Amino acid sequence: MARIALDAMGGDHAPRATVAGALLALADLDPAHTLQLVGRTAVITGQLDELLGAEFAGHSAHRHRIEIIEAPDVIEMTDKPSAALRGKPNSSMLVGLRLQADGKSDGFVSAGNTGAQMAASMVALRLHAGLKRPAIATVFPTARKPVVVLDSGANVDCSAEELVQFARLGAVYAEDILGRENPGIGLLSIGEEPEKGNTVTKEAHELLRTAGLNFLGNVEGRDIPRGANEHGDLDVVVCDGFVGNVLLKFYEGVAPLMVGMLVKAGMDKAQIMGGLRELDYSEHGGAPLLGVRGVSIICHGRSSPEAIKNAIKVAVRASDSRMDEHIGRRLEAVNGASA
Repeated sequence: MARIALDAMGGDHAPRATVAGALLALADLDPAHTLQLVGRTAVITGQLDELLGAEFAGHSAHRHRIEIIEAPDVIEMTDKPSAALRGKPNSSMLVGLRLQADGKSDGFVSAGNTGAQMAASMVALRLHAGLKRPAIATVFPTARKPVVVLDSGANVDCSAEELVQFARLGAVYAEDILGRENPGIGLLSIGEEPEKGNTVTKEAHELLRTAGLNFLGNVEGRDIPRGANEHGDLDVVVCDGFVGNVLLKFYEGVAPLMVGMLVKAGMDKAQIMGGLRELDYSEHGGAPLLGVRGVSIICHGRSSPEAIKNAIKVAVRASDSRMDEHIGRRLEAVNGASA
């Protein structure tokens, strides 16, 4: 049984999209799972009543699986993370994360301010021992099977040692969530040769060769859509958050471009949209912030109810698989060996 806290006030389309997404998720999830909607009680209650009285009338049976947690403050998308944490201690984001820190919840999901969620997660949940920074892990569709790319936005500048840590985090995610055995790991660079790339990338390549991981060498941008490089199938691609976020935003723009071009060529839009469904970020829900001691799922600010639903399901899978504990054991083993 998982109890997932949802930031009901976070996101461009909250609270309607978040509350609707919660109802959709409850319909899909095992009845043992419950949700905690965190935010302004009157607003959440009003939105629930409105949705259950209209297009979600068939979901009324799931209402008892929802607990509303009062949080009077809301962190806006424009708020600076440090100022938001200091000035809004009773925000839906901080209250939701503290539930998990206090053992009253098993995961947290938000489509709110990403920087604030990262900072709040590090404060409320703390980092695993030995880690310098957390990383956002995003699943990318490929011609073979999805790969996880990290970091996709948490850290603009990274050291070689941090990139190796990201590789370890990504390997656990690929094992526990994607079901991959001995996941293949690639390092994103500007060429497949070890000597290609900037100083940090070249240093990271040398460290990854002896890190005890299934390192497949450097990966070029064209290797990601095909899901492999010359050394094998990829499961994890490692890069800094600057490059990762540029790559993520580029991927998000591919589907609309292709749809527009194909529609102009006379093809049926509905069929095209169905074929390109895997390129829709809402299909994958949210991206976990790996490295914190718990489950913190970061959603796109423009998340629809469908995206929120899928993000909640990601949180449930992360909780059920005990991914966080697996990460802790893996890092403890590495730290022990280093000592």
